Amino acid sequence: MTRTLHLLLILLVCDSYGKELSFNEEVRPILSDNCFSCHGSDPGSRKAGLRLDTFEGATAEQEGTRAIVPGELATSELWARITNTDDDEVMPPPESHKTLTPGQKEILKRWIESGAEYEPHWSFVPPVAVPLPEVKRTNWPVNGIDHFVLARLDEESIDPSPDATREALLRRVTLDLTGLPPTPEEAEAFLEDESATAYEKLVDRLLASPHFGEHLAVAWLDAARYADTNGYFGDKPRQMWLWRDWVIDALNANLPFDRFTIEQLAGDLLPGATVKQRIATGFNRNHMANNESGSIDEEFRVEYVVDRVDTTMATWAGLTAGCAQCHDHKFDPITQREFYGLFAFFNNVPEQGLINVDNPPPILSVPSAEQGAALARCLEEKKAAEAAFAIIRESLAPRLAEWETEAPQTLPFPPDDAIFHEPFEGRSTDATLLTGNAPVYEKGASGEAATFDATQHFENPLSDFHPDQP
Repeated sequence: MTRTLHLLLILLVCDSYGKELSFNEEVRPILSDNCFSCHGSDPGSRKAGLRLDTFEGATAEQEGTRAIVPGELATSELWARITNTDDDEVMPPPESHKTLTPGQKEILKRWIESGAEYEPHWSFVPPVAVPLPEVKRTNWPVNGIDHFVLARLDEESIDPSPDATREALLRRVTLDLTGLPPTPEEAEAFLEDESATAYEKLVDRLLASPHFGEHLAVAWLDAARYADTNGYFGDKPRQMWLWRDWVIDALNANLPFDRFTIEQLAGDLLPGATVKQRIATGFNRNHMANNESGSIDEEFRVEYVVDRVDTTMATWAGLTAGCAQCHDHKFDPITQREFYGLFAFFNNVPEQGLINVDNPPPILSVPSAEQGAALARCLEEKKAAEAAFAIIRESLAPRLAEWETEAPQTLPFPPDDAIFHEPFEGRSTDATLLTGNAPVYEKGASGEAATFDATQHFENPLSDFHPDQP
């Protein structure tokens, strides 16, 4: 067993010679798993001031030595440490419970000897087109991807799988594009179409289906934390489904990605913004919202801003920016200063942390076409009515002021049809129960009055009175 393992390692190492080393694929994983926790980007946990995650840090001179001397294995401290047999000198140290395999050491050796070239993380490297590899089965490839797949199969001496049946192909592409299986009618139509363009017509039909946008939107809705409830205490309902529908419609309409981005982040700031463009900004309203009494308003307002920063970076940049809320990011190239620079951008939104309604402002009324037309008519009628009443009001104003001075002497007090009257003559009546602090009594327009705040109220049991009736 041991001999087999050693032989395998030798074969792997020998097989890798002659191939150009990839820092991202072969070297970075070794350093990340074994070295970066003590010699990475986090200054708080960095040991001996040594940083191995950057070329500048790894090649900097410290106490007369350098961890890596590109092209010079013998003078590179990293190589001396990973090959040392002394427990006090070897790296990784025994207490880390990490050990480099012979194959990993060989990769690091070759890397140093070849110049110790560093690469940015692959996600920050623009893709470069490469020529299609040659394949032995010239009649098999249908598209460019097939060339790469078949070349690797040939390398591994593996034959391609047989062509899928038309039934399997129909099921796969329908599930891929709509998330739904084909209906019996759709299956029958496709299987009966023996034309050379049958598959292309099938794909065109699926792309034109409203289910295409629904299926494609699922991942975006998840990343954007879409929900029609507020989360937190009580998880009260809110109406965010209009934004969900905007995403689905945008994908079905094949909206260009730049517009998809601009309208969700700043649709309301566009010149002459439409209702739909303002709905698109619901992306930034998807965060949880708290309505629990006693919560600190500013604490949760800040939580909402942090949520927007983290979600925006996750959806558009594919980065976990939230780590930089507390410190420079340990893995992604985001500093804490950069995080709060973006935080300041979202911190200009006027909002409260503690909400007191299910749908917190800002909100947008979105009537249907029929409702919009009816509302427009009503607004015109209201405008005409207000103009007519303004003329009457002008003539009534002096008469109303004169009447108000005489009303206390001429009106019955209390009114004849009053259901209940509390005279407030310096105290409450015997039938009225005071709860809380006593109010402040003073003279009113007619008789006595009382000043109330939020610390008291009166209750009176009334016969033949039902508060839920008109």
